[in-house]
Amino acid sequence: MRIIGGEFKGYRFNPPANNWPTRPTTDFSKEALYNILQNRLNFDEIRFLDLFGGSGNHCYEMISRGAIHATYVDKFGGCVSFVKTMLEKLKISDKVSIVKMDVFKYIASTNQTYNLIFAGPPYALKTIGTIPDKIMTANILEPNGLLILEHNPRIRFDDHEYLEEVRNYGQTYFSFFRSPV
Repeated sequence: MRIIGGEFKGYRFNPPANNWPTRPTTDFSKEALYNILQNRLNFDEIRFLDLFGGSGNHCYEMISRGAIHATYVDKFGGCVSFVKTMLEKLKISDKVSIVKMDVFKYIASTNQTYNLIFAGPPYALKTIGTIPDKIMTANILEPNGLLILEHNPRIRFDDHEYLEEVRNYGQTYFSFFRSPV
């Protein structure tokens, strides 16, 4: 895995894969996603939330590109430990908050708001289709904020009122949801 752009561009890291319940975003689809975001966002204005954070890949990318702050949420202890180590290596511990918690409990309990949320849940998660509504209902996405949900082609949000667009890269789909102004 690697950081694609910004201050840490080209930095490679290898999370320990043994017994990890993760499915990291591939470099190919991640690069495509960040090319889209590069043309739409001012990274230096972003308060970012990474749900089902896994390896921390998206937090590193966002901070590398100048985001104000990132919050990482994952319940798996091995992932959390790896991310803590990576933040120290990159010297960005002060720019990323780590929350070891179930994502749905975090969504329901936080009083923080974000202007960009990325959710990369396990594709087998049965409640993946509820994520956009839970985030919109919890009001953790600021007005005109963007939620990006990574999923496979079996999940569709065609009729969702906040769906802006869908991009697909092989078996990786990114659905973009925009919160109301």
